[in-house]
Amino acid sequence: PQVFLAAAFGWAIPMAYVAIQGAPDIWCWLLFVAYMCWTVAYDTQYAMADREDDIKIGVKSTAILFGRYDVIIISLLQTLFLIIMGVVMWHYFAPTSLGLTPVFGLALVAMMFAKQNSACASRNALACFQAFLANIWVGRYVFALVAIACIWTTFNG
Repeated sequence: PQVFLAAAFGWAIPMAYVAIQGAPDIWCWLLFVAYMCWTVAYDTQYAMADREDDIKIGVKSTAILFGRYDVIIISLLQTLFLIIMGVVMWHYFAPTSLGLTPVFGLALVAMMFAKQNSACASRNALACFQAFLANIWVGRYVFALVAIACIWTTFNG
């Protein structure tokens, strides 16, 4: 279910690209993949909190699929998110007066992810659920980072 959720939520990215540019480009698809990685990661954290119930009712969640490698795979997905977002931000903002500043802003996201993974390593349902909830701050921060960078470059080049 986590991959389908990610695809359903993330489909807004190519839709927005088509609405603005007429067609998706490589940067659109990179953003889509980054979003998929992040969504599967945070929804797996949620699934880790529900693992026992999912086993009882037969839900094939990524928490069950990944098994004892769940935290490692979440970490890999989050790392892919950071790398891809860094590349996309570099593409859009490096040629501007901001340079690589927005890319360095992703360091805070990396710290947020490290804290989440530390909590999930216990496999405690409440800790995993709190890690899942912490992703609202990841989303808010990444949105603010991109929005401020876009506004800055609009007025300062």
